[in-house]
Amino acid sequence: MENNENKYGDTQNRSEENNSIPLEESIHSNSTKIKKNYKSKSGLHILLAGIVGGVISASIIVLLMTANILPLQHSSNTSASTQENTTPDMVRTLASDNAELASNIAEVSEAVVGVINLQQQSVWTQSEEQGSGSGIIYKKENNKAYVVTNQHVVDGAKEVEIALNNDERIQATVLGTDPLTDLAVLEVDGDKINTVATMGSSEDLLVGETVAAIGNPLGLDFANTVTKGIISGLNRSISVDTNGDRQPDWITEVIQTDAAINPGNSGGALVNSKGEVIGINSMKVAQQEVEGIGFAIPVNAALPIMEQLETNGEIERPLIGISTAPINQVPPQYRNEINLPDDLAGGMVVAEVQAGSAAEKAGLQQFDVITKINDNEITSILELRKFLYSETNIGDDIQLEFYRNGEPEKVSLELQKQD
Repeated sequence: MENNENKYGDTQNRSEENNSIPLEESIHSNSTKIKKNYKSKSGLHILLAGIVGGVISASIIVLLMTANILPLQHSSNTSASTQENTTPDMVRTLASDNAELASNIAEVSEAVVGVINLQQQSVWTQSEEQGSGSGIIYKKENNKAYVVTNQHVVDGAKEVEIALNNDERIQATVLGTDPLTDLAVLEVDGDKINTVATMGSSEDLLVGETVAAIGNPLGLDFANTVTKGIISGLNRSISVDTNGDRQPDWITEVIQTDAAINPGNSGGALVNSKGEVIGINSMKVAQQEVEGIGFAIPVNAALPIMEQLETNGEIERPLIGISTAPINQVPPQYRNEINLPDDLAGGMVVAEVQAGSAAEKAGLQQFDVITKINDNEITSILELRKFLYSETNIGDDIQLEFYRNGEPEKVSLELQKQD
């Protein structure tokens, strides 16, 4: 399945401030040489040198301030007003209680936490840390705080903890997970949560726009690492395996960035130059010959999923009530059950029909080969899921075209709610 914000501005500020340290040392060194070389000069020359030095110093300070290297002070009211005007209506009220919205890279870093996956090796042992990732505190309400992370970060966990900026750990409850979007929502006690990330919009992003990735690469030893990059691509379609069979069964739309995203960054924030979260870091291309290809879940795609997970603990999607497999994955001993025309491009073989489902009521049977839904060709689980989850809703009537014993047939059914 989460880098450009005011954080970036802050990243730039920090980098330039660091670069100014050698400059200041150089100035100090040069001034020392000047004093030595002109030790014998008159008091007038010394006075003039002092005046010139003061003017130069004042000029440098002015330049630093105008370049935003030395951050100008803004009142919290002004900052909050600016963010409110630029934050989508759907997320303006995410922060509440006594939490403050993050407005720059330092503040948003406080809203990025470590997520520790604890698992039990046996019933006789205590839970032990099996891995860690990152998460974003996106909401505080009724003295509870809510963290979004990747589903794969908490997958298989017996217990989950979050690690705050001060290294303190807090027990977390997993409210819900969704393997298809690789998102999970956690709930923690809000007593020690003081900062909530500002959620921005991923709708108006531009390729080449500066972003920053914040997370915990390689574990909590490098907590709140900030890396800088640009948006390399938008609306990238990435095939992913959600059930562990090493076959792609879902396509996710992601933001591509060249900001460094490493193991442990999963679930962390991708922020823009305004200090707003515009993506949730999720994955990267892990090949030796590849550099700088990381992906984040767009925040606008994530927010509705987060809301459902927080409220219902699951995502409601339309369901036919069958399990399927591509024709080429049907075991050889069962292929004689499938009789298809030679010119058929492909289809999905019904492996099982769930009892009481819409598919059973419509009369679908094992070894039926589905070829179309509402005149849309279906040749893979990717196409099947993408059409169902993107183009239909629970309660919709759809028409299936399929082959049974070599003969084409059609049937209509009403999509059910996923149990």
